[in-house]
Amino acid sequence: MSLNLPAGVQINAPLHPRFDEVLTHDALALVAQLHRAFEPRRQELLKARIERQARIDAGEMPDFLPETKHIRESDWKVAPLPKALERRRTEITGPVERKMIINAYNSGADSYMTDFEDSNSPNWFNQIQGQVNLVDAIRRQISYVNEAGKEYKLNEQIATLQIRPRGWHLDEKHVTVDGQRVSGGIFDFGLVFFHNAKEQIARGAGPFYYLPKMESHLEARLWNDIFVMAQNELGLPQGTIKATVLIETILATFEMEEILYELREHSAGLNAGRWDYIFSCIKKFKKNKNFCLANRGAITMEVPFMRSYALHLVKVCHKRGAPAMGGMSALIPIKDDPAANEKALAGIRHDKTRDANDGFDGGWVAHPGLVPIAHEEFVKVLGDKPNQWEKQRDEVFAAKDFLNFQPEQPITEVGLRNNINVGIHYLGSWLAGNGCVPIHNLMEDAATAEISRSQVWQWVVSPKGKLDDGRKVTADLVHGLIPEELAKVKATVTAQGEDTTTYDQAAGIFEKMSLSPDYPEFLTLPLYEAMD
Repeated sequence: MSLNLPAGVQINAPLHPRFDEVLTHDALALVAQLHRAFEPRRQELLKARIERQARIDAGEMPDFLPETKHIRESDWKVAPLPKALERRRTEITGPVERKMIINAYNSGADSYMTDFEDSNSPNWFNQIQGQVNLVDAIRRQISYVNEAGKEYKLNEQIATLQIRPRGWHLDEKHVTVDGQRVSGGIFDFGLVFFHNAKEQIARGAGPFYYLPKMESHLEARLWNDIFVMAQNELGLPQGTIKATVLIETILATFEMEEILYELREHSAGLNAGRWDYIFSCIKKFKKNKNFCLANRGAITMEVPFMRSYALHLVKVCHKRGAPAMGGMSALIPIKDDPAANEKALAGIRHDKTRDANDGFDGGWVAHPGLVPIAHEEFVKVLGDKPNQWEKQRDEVFAAKDFLNFQPEQPITEVGLRNNINVGIHYLGSWLAGNGCVPIHNLMEDAATAEISRSQVWQWVVSPKGKLDDGRKVTADLVHGLIPEELAKVKATVTAQGEDTTTYDQAAGIFEKMSLSPDYPEFLTLPLYEAMD
């Protein structure tokens, strides 16, 4: 198989069957055009992140921007939504894997966010096969037969598709333009948009996207300008693209209105992406001696800083005529344990009941079996209404509300061990090509792995990082626990009939990244360099 590549474009990766159908000359030409136009700005914005982090490390605390006060205080709304995005009570998420796509489409959810990012291990095969899968799925030509001979096909009624490309910090190392790596986000978006946008329009649902990990409205402006150019290149009316932004960094919380404003012609609202948000808080204030969070399990959506963030998101979205989407509960159904399963389902009900009563217009689930429960709780509040934008919240939140990082305790040996265990288990699966992993009855992705290693790092560094029995969390303590948790992970994986080859490497990576003196910004960056 050979490709007809545009001038300046190179691909250094194997070509599997059907890859040539998406790696076409014209699709790659669009990617190259977007890269040449916008890569300098992406690099400037990534540099700005580093510079701001240095200021935060030196003691600066975030606040609302004085220079954009006029945007927050002026009267404007986002452009009207297309009919396909009016009703989003339940959204299911998962990687761009063939079986997952079919199950999610058939789940009964209003919407399905298919993922090139946190729930997808971004090796070359997964990324390009994911593009092939979406070409088939959008045209209703997708099917899948498992090893047991069971065939999966699409139902008549399917969820509205939304697609999440990679964040600004990630490259696509296998593709270069003029000798320079392409942004993973531009690559994912450019290919899927070129091949599918017109088909989606003809079918009345798309092109729709989810945008991850932004830290400022200037990063949203970059996406908006990319959308403008891409629509022009395909001859589509401006505003055809609609995108929901995941507010999953603490800095973006202070710029929610500005982010909506930058994308106002292309906006489909905001989402409260809770797991990355917790990770962002740990990462941003990792050197602050007064910052230290309790066990991950204690950081719920009802603790002060998470509660204010969620309510502010609802307030901002409804003020601007945009959907406010609730985030993910990681709980999943539990087979063969009715009591534990009932507890998990009760947790989902509690989560969605709170979000619906707070004013969210819908929320995420990680498993098809949870769609009916989430849907039921939103229907109880919304009835037959597509949204509850009439619910205007009147709270006034200040910086101190978003920065009220409680609770600091408990930090327990069980919690420390769980972070190590989850981190090693997830990284081992990720290295093997699976980015969405059920672990201890929770659906884990890269965001929860980031929390796991970041908490260990911070507990070691922080003077407040003490276990409830009085012991300080130290590098020596963590060193001693890693082999024990690795053995448990291997036993679990073996019992599931899976290969344990990648788990020793995963333990080594987890140890290095949890105890390195210089905190690595993203776990996935060095991991990506180590994979194919």
